[in-house]
Amino acid sequence: MRRGPIAAAGGAAVAGAVALTVAVWPGGDGEGTADGPPPGGKSAPSVAPSPSKSYELSKAPATIPAVREHTAARGPGWRPAEGKGRVVVRDDGLEDEARLLAGELKLTYGGDAKPRSGDVELALTDEKKPDEKKPEAKEGGGAESYTLTVKGQQVRIAAPAEAGVFYGTRTLKQEVSGGRTAPEGVVRDRPAKPQRGFMLDIARKHFDAEWIEDRIRELGDLKYNQLGLHFSDDQAFRIESDSHPEIVSSDHLTKDQVRRIVRLAKSRHITVVPEIDSPGHLGTVIREHPSLQLRNARGAATRGAVDISDPAAAKIVDELLEEYAELFPGAYWHLGADEYQALTVKNPEASYPRLAAAARERYGPGARVQDLATGWLNDRADTVRKFDKKLKAWNDGFFRGGTAEAAGDLEVAYWTGKEIGAREPDEYLAAGRKLTNYNDEFLYYVLGQPNDFRYPTGQRIYEDWTPLVVRGTRPVSEKYDGQILGGTFAVWGDLAGAQSQEQVAQGIRMPLRATVQKLWDPGKPQLSWSDFVKLADTVG
Repeated sequence: MRRGPIAAAGGAAVAGAVALTVAVWPGGDGEGTADGPPPGGKSAPSVAPSPSKSYELSKAPATIPAVREHTAARGPGWRPAEGKGRVVVRDDGLEDEARLLAGELKLTYGGDAKPRSGDVELALTDEKKPDEKKPEAKEGGGAESYTLTVKGQQVRIAAPAEAGVFYGTRTLKQEVSGGRTAPEGVVRDRPAKPQRGFMLDIARKHFDAEWIEDRIRELGDLKYNQLGLHFSDDQAFRIESDSHPEIVSSDHLTKDQVRRIVRLAKSRHITVVPEIDSPGHLGTVIREHPSLQLRNARGAATRGAVDISDPAAAKIVDELLEEYAELFPGAYWHLGADEYQALTVKNPEASYPRLAAAARERYGPGARVQDLATGWLNDRADTVRKFDKKLKAWNDGFFRGGTAEAAGDLEVAYWTGKEIGAREPDEYLAAGRKLTNYNDEFLYYVLGQPNDFRYPTGQRIYEDWTPLVVRGTRPVSEKYDGQILGGTFAVWGDLAGAQSQEQVAQGIRMPLRATVQKLWDPGKPQLSWSDFVKLADTVG
C-alpha cells in the first residue's frame, strides 16, 4: 500500500454497469517514512526506505448477480487461508451467517473476537442513526443492501439487516471461488427488486425433498429470496394433511420434510410461498369429494372446478388454507384463482345458471358469474389474511366491470395475456395495483413444452427481458417501475415425465442466473452472454 493522502477518481453509475471509484488506501505500499529524532535530541542517520510491493488498481469482482458499485483500490486483496483465517461477528444475530461462511471457506468461527489479519468480520449497522466514520454509513438501500470492504488483509461485511450481511457473504464466496482473490476495495450493493423468486410445481411432478433443498442452496447463493411451491392441482396433492388425509397423493412431502425445507430456506433468507390453487385446479379434492364438482346446464362435469355456489366447497378449501398457514410461517401466500373453467366459455350465465343465480342472490340483479368468482377470491383472502400474510393471485383471477371488486391488497401475479378477456398489465398498474412478473414468454419452463411453450433460454432472458417486460416482449412504461415488485422464474410439470429431476436442474441453471441478474440490476449487463456463461462455470 502507498502511504500518503487518499487519491480518488469517481464515475457515475450507468445502467447495467458497475459504478467504479478509484481509491488508494493509506498505509505503507511503497513509500517509507523518516523516524523522528531519538531521545537526547540527536538526529538519527538517514535510512533509505525499504522497498515494498506495488499493486495495480483492483477491478470490480466478477459475480452473479453482478455487484452494483465497486470502489477500486491498490492492495493484495484477500484469499481465505485454510485453518488460519476466522469469521468473527460484531453482533450475536449473525452467528448462523458466520458459521455457514466459515464452513464454506474452510475458516474458523471466531465468535465476537477482535478481527485480525486474514479474518472476515460480519457486522450490523443502524441505518437510522448512521455513524459517518464508518464506510457502510452512506450505503443505504434497505435491509438487503450491504457493504463489503477488502483492506489490510481483512474483509468486513456490514449491512443494516441480517439479509444484507448474508448477501455480502454470497458475494465473497463467489469472489474467491476457483482459487480467485477478492479484490481490494469496497463493494456497495443492493437489489433493484424486492421479490426475486423461483416457483416449482410439485403437484403435477413430484420433486423429492433433497432435490428441493439443493435448489434452495443454489437460490441462496444467487441472492433469490422467494421459493414458491404449487402443491395442489388436478393431478395430485403433494403435502401431508391432517384435516383431509384422503386427498393426499402417495408421492408427497411429509410435514417434517416441509419444516426442514422451510428452515433451510430461512437460513438462506428465502421465504417459502405456498399455493393452493382454487376454485379451479382442484381435481384431486374433487376425486375424493365428487359432490363438489361443478357441472354445467347439461350436467356435464367441468374439469378441475368446484361449485363455488356450494358452501361445502368453501369449507374444505378454508380448512386446508388454515392448516397450512401455520406450516408455512413466511410473509406471503399465493391464492391461485386462475383458469376457472366456468369463465372460459362464451356465456357463463347460460352455461352455469346455478352460479348465475348465486351471484344475483349475493350481489344483486345485475351480478354475473365473474362476481361470484371474485367473491370466492376475496373470501379465501380473508381466511389467509388473519395469519398476517401478504397475498398474491394470478392475473386471470381478476375481472373487470363486475359488481364485486377484488380486494385492494391482492398482488397481481401476471403470467399471461392469452386468457379470454385478457387485460394488459398497464390496466392493473394504472389502477394502482402492485404486480410481480411471471411472464410466460420468458420465465415459464413447462415440462414437455405443450401449448406452444418453449423451454426458456438464459440468453434470451439476459439480453431481452427486464422486469418491465410483463407480457409478451413489450415493456410497460417506466413510470410503473415502482409497482413491479420483482419477478419469478417458474417450473411447471404439465407433462411430468418429459424430464427427470436432474434434467430440470440442468435446464433451469442458466435461466435462473440470467433472471436474477436482471432482477438485481435490470440495466444492460456489462458481460457478453458467452462471458456470463464462463463466469457461471467459475462461480457455480
